[in-house]
Amino acid sequence: MKTFAQLYVELDTTNSTRAKLDALKRYFATADAADAAWTLYFLAGNRPRQIVPTKVLRQLAIEAAGIPEWLFEESYQAVGDLAETIAHLLPDPGAGSKLPLAPWIEQRLLPLRDLRDEALRERLLAYWAELDDAERFAWNKLLTGAFRVGVSKLLVVRAVAQVAALEPRIVAERLAGEWTPSADAFRSLIAEEHLYASIARPYPFFLAHPLPDGPESLGELKDWQIEWKWDGIRTQLVRREGQSFLWSRGEELITDRFPEIVDAAQGLPDGTVVDGEVLAWRNDAPLPFARLQHRIGRKTLTAKVLAEAPAALVTYDLLEYAGQDIRAQPMSGRRAQLETLLDRLNAPAIRLSPLVQGESWEALALLRKQSRERGVEGFMLKRHDSPYGVGRPRGDWWKWKIDPYCVDAVLVYAQRGHGKRASLYTDYTFAVWRGEQLVPFAKAYSGLTDAEIRDVDAFILRHTLEKFGPVRTVKPQLVFEIGFEGIQRSTRHKSGVAVRFPRMLRWRQDKRIEDADTLETLLELVP
Repeated sequence: MKTFAQLYVELDTTNSTRAKLDALKRYFATADAADAAWTLYFLAGNRPRQIVPTKVLRQLAIEAAGIPEWLFEESYQAVGDLAETIAHLLPDPGAGSKLPLAPWIEQRLLPLRDLRDEALRERLLAYWAELDDAERFAWNKLLTGAFRVGVSKLLVVRAVAQVAALEPRIVAERLAGEWTPSADAFRSLIAEEHLYASIARPYPFFLAHPLPDGPESLGELKDWQIEWKWDGIRTQLVRREGQSFLWSRGEELITDRFPEIVDAAQGLPDGTVVDGEVLAWRNDAPLPFARLQHRIGRKTLTAKVLAEAPAALVTYDLLEYAGQDIRAQPMSGRRAQLETLLDRLNAPAIRLSPLVQGESWEALALLRKQSRERGVEGFMLKRHDSPYGVGRPRGDWWKWKIDPYCVDAVLVYAQRGHGKRASLYTDYTFAVWRGEQLVPFAKAYSGLTDAEIRDVDAFILRHTLEKFGPVRTVKPQLVFEIGFEGIQRSTRHKSGVAVRFPRMLRWRQDKRIEDADTLETLLELVP
């Protein structure tokens, strides 16, 4: 546990990618295989469902620290991270644990889920008493499930690959899909010859960068394949040994959520893997993403839910054919094979993403303006001779998205951030006018520079009107341009609308609050 906690602290206290990579390499080069497996599991973004309810953790921490609840809450607001708050408040740290990480997870963490009341209380207090400060912090992170430390999965893969003297692509492929942490699994991962590959395992997803300049910078249009950029769930469909598996880009198995796609996949030959987008689809057109979200959130897929949000897999790449990995073939060849495959399948639930034709980049720019009417986000640009890569390399695939919706809105509420932003007010609520009233419609926390965040924080501290726990009502004076990807009507929100992916595009210091947009303006944007 000690070396794992030291690694966590090293990663948490630096912003240097090189320093993080070096720390990871040192750890994986010396760690026990079982410990390395669990560390990789957590750093790659996996986590078991919450082990101990947050309310129970808070109450036990208050009891162990011997402080009133109000003091704990004030401390939490100052620190901004529950795991760190508890680690600071617990008294008398232990000497540290000699027990490795794997037993801590398998024999101590996971069994907590089955304990209740006094038994759970005794175990947690005993574990806290055993650990030193750094170990308590890392342990609390595991307890809360909030295991974020500013390390991408790609960086972890690079570290493991360098330690094992393997190509990062190979490690990424071996990690794709379900990966159960164990000593044998980690040894297999870093072995020169891989010991086992599941029939369900997908390939690492190939991702595109946003187009930084106009498409003219890409050269001749004839060198590029143009497709619509769909607004759905990026998915790989794997068909092997008579079974079908659907994987999301987050490497979550979502097969049971889309039975109509799985039924259609029975017509695909074994040894087929296709890449595409799951969309809510009806009458040869996509439905709004909100329909798909509504379906995903349901525990039971009733006939009514399936009828309201019928799904289809819109495919645009073929990664495996007749059991052979064909990702190294050029895009044009993979596309031709995909067209032949789906023509034979002839299943509406698995369809081909159409190509977009244009005489010039200028003509495509005009066509791109129709994106919202078509229910898409713009274009995907893929070089005809490009292989299907791993991760997000630059040059072969680009996304040419439409500009976001945007309105000018007034900052009305603020809350402190978390982690490194815990001492600053960085989470804001924005409002637009309805008559003479400001009506909140969106929350956002990204888009400002560090200097702007400090200036806004200083304004909030000077112009707080009221406090409601961690939330401050702020004097309405600051105007921001808020961008978002989608908007729909909503009975759950006071404004009557809900927006998707809101963020601050810029601080409009040139505008007064009277210049902010109205709710009517927002409603006009609803499709």
